[in-house]
Order: sequence, then structure tokens, then C-alpha cells
Amino acid sequence: MKLNVLRADPAGNITLFVLDPVEKAQRGKIAEQLMAIEEFKAEQVGFYCPPTGEADGHMEMMGGEFCGNATRAFGMLIAQEKGGLSRVRIEASGCDHLVNVDVDLAAGTSRSEMPLPQSVTAQEVEGHKGTLVHLGGIAHLVVEGVEPSVEFFEKAEPLFRDIQGLDAYGVIFLGDGKMTPLVKVPAANSLVWEGSCGSGSLASAVAQSQGAPDGEFSREYVQPAGVVRATVVRQGGKEIAAYIGGPVRLEQPVEVEI
Repeated sequence: MKLNVLRADPAGNITLFVLDPVEKAQRGKIAEQLMAIEEFKAEQVGFYCPPTGEADGHMEMMGGEFCGNATRAFGMLIAQEKGGLSRVRIEASGCDHLVNVDVDLAAGTSRSEMPLPQSVTAQEVEGHKGTLVHLGGIAHLVVEGVEPSVEFFEKAEPLFRDIQGLDAYGVIFLGDGKMTPLVKVPAANSLVWEGSCGSGSLASAVAQSQGAPDGEFSREYVQPAGVVRATVVRQGGKEIAAYIGGPVRLEQPVEVEI
């Protein structure tokens, strides 16, 4: 099978977009094969789909999850295709409404709306306190001062099994001014130390803004391969809006045989 694939780099969270139609049942296996191609150094795969209704574009992730970094990268792609739009509306898997993506092609940046938390709960794993942020199809446990490890992830994993309908989940390790994301997508059989994670950045901002006064809480999260700015707007002790933004680089499509 030959596929046209575009490699995107949203703040180091390397994403491949398959530009040809692929049946949903095949996507997990195809994503595994593409991610196994070493030269791509890919962390995840998204699929270009025909838009419906009023959307400018439609993208679905390999496991049906929502990914903020992929959405804002796809938004930049659609903005380019449509002649340089500064705002596009995207249909994205794992999200039940159109997502606004603001694009600055000259600056090479893109900012995406993000889903608001469905729940935010205090948790404890191996004596370490954390905050579990459920964003719909994806959830993250945010911990501070814990050495990043697969072993800790495995200790935390039972927390996610109690949440219905998750397409992906991760542990976000904060410490020494840096953020290290470890994310699992069961449908694609992947557990990845991501170069950057958009939903993890948002989860971190949500966790760190608990108890903050009303208004905008914004932080830049320095990650292994890039920086993502996450913003949470709070009112009456609740999150009423959320965004992530940062640099995006799109490469030219290539044909791949798998």
C-alpha cells in the first residue's frame, strides 16, 4: 500500500498526517507501521478526512483521541491550503464540537482551543500526590517532583482504567522547570515519551491553577523537544476557556509504501 504522508513538527511532538483515505479499522495498524519507520521519528499519526458541515477541515487521530498539538498543526495545514487563512474551524476526533485554530503563517505559530476538563481530582500514587485531569477522550495525571519512569506510569495506570471512554492517557512529570510527558494510546499499541504534549501542557496548567484567582492563567511548559504555552481562563473557581499554542513546522508530503 502506498500512502502520501506529511510530517508535522508542533513544538517537537512529531506527527504524521496520512493524506489518503484510510478505513477506520485499518488506522491503528497503519499508524504502528508508520511509527516504526525510524527516519520519521514520529510519536503519533493523524488521518486527513473529508470535512462535513461548516468545518474547514477534518482530522482523526490514530486511536480516536483528541490531540491539541496535532489539531493546531492540522489547522496550519488547512490554513495554507485555503490561501493563508488566520483562523480555521476543524473537526477533530475526541471532540464533539468544531475547534477554532488561530494561525500566524508568517510567524510559524498556531494556537488551538482545547476541551475543558470534565473532572479534576486529587490522587496519590506510591506516596506522591498528583492531580488527575480528565479532558474527555484523554486524561493525564500531573505529578511534581517525581523522577520520570515507566515504572511510575505503570503504578499510576489503574487510575485511568476507572474512567470510561478514554482513547489515550498519560503521566505528566513536572520538575526542575521542565515537563516530561509519557502517553499511551491503547488502540495503536503505543507508549511514547513525547517530545511535547499539548493536552499534557493544558492538564499541567489546570492542575497548577487550582485555587488561583479568576482570570487568565498562562504558562510556558519546556519539554524535551519544544515549548508549549498553555492558557486557562478561570471564573468562579471553574475553567471557562482553554488554549495551547506555539511553533509548528510542516514538511512537504512524501509517498510511503507500507
